[in-house]
Amino acid sequence: MADPILIWGAGAVGGTLGAYMARAGEDVVMVDIVADHVAAMNKSGLTLEGPVEAFNQPMKAFTPAQLTGKYRRVFLAVKGHHTEGAVAALTPFLADDGFVVSAQNGLNEVTIADMIGAHRTIGCFVNFGADWLEPGKILLGNRAAVAVGELDGCTTARLADIHRLLSIFEPRAVMTDNIWGYLWGKLGYGSILFATALTNGSMTENLESARHFPVFDQLGREVVATALKRGQTPLGFNGFDPDAFAPGVSLDMSKASVMAMAEHNRYTAKTHSGIWRDLAVRKRKTEVDAQIAPIVQLAKEVGIDTPVLAKLVDLIHAIEDGKLAQDWATLDQLLEACTTSKAAV
Repeated sequence: MADPILIWGAGAVGGTLGAYMARAGEDVVMVDIVADHVAAMNKSGLTLEGPVEAFNQPMKAFTPAQLTGKYRRVFLAVKGHHTEGAVAALTPFLADDGFVVSAQNGLNEVTIADMIGAHRTIGCFVNFGADWLEPGKILLGNRAAVAVGELDGCTTARLADIHRLLSIFEPRAVMTDNIWGYLWGKLGYGSILFATALTNGSMTENLESARHFPVFDQLGREVVATALKRGQTPLGFNGFDPDAFAPGVSLDMSKASVMAMAEHNRYTAKTHSGIWRDLAVRKRKTEVDAQIAPIVQLAKEVGIDTPVLAKLVDLIHAIEDGKLAQDWATLDQLLEACTTSKAAV
């Protein structure tokens, strides 16, 4: 019996994963709300370009209104702030024994589990660099960490199958019993990338700015302090070392981690973060309210002060609203917030 894979959101992440799986012979169905993107995929296939690998893959693609059928394996790859709406839209197409894999940024597994049940939710962590360029075309900038895990840490047959699918794209993909550790690690890494989007410099240019190191240091420390206080153990990847930002750890360690992040991002064709691209190119809202703002609230619940994270949210909003420019002077405003920080260090 056919068991197709449904990928809801055929942008940078979903499109990349789907193209690799389809090329390997998997039956992949793409769904996207951008009608021009769907039409381009159906007419000419999905083209991946960049230094990692370049190829064109014929795809089956639909808008939500065009989709029919029921699907057991569903990858959700939409922006965090669209999670609730996307889960509501895809639920009618979810088989009775179906489940959703959250290939997103943030703690969206919580929202998905609230809507369809934790037993129908699998956590997923991706850090490779990709950008949606135009209908039917995606830039794959670099390879990076990929991990997948059941929310309760168990090893299951369905988890092994999803790990197999992700390994088609990333042979070093990890099947983990601590997916929450990866997700909290990504929040630390992600908070730093949000800060780099305040300027028009590349990720590496920002991370190598010695003057602004206190920003990256403090953001990492606020996230890690929150995770630890909430009983989570963040995991490291691609230069980001959560232990380097733990309470009481020296600045030498966090500097080494920031420099390792700069080095990792030096060799990617995706020179700027997706957050920067949302602000500078696509002129749309970022995931700040789905990724960073929740950390401020989660920190408050356990008595952790996060003034730099809170200021970062405000600055991103100001850029979204056209009140501030992406400029080093904007990053300077975040630097000023570090001088009054009371977070655990």
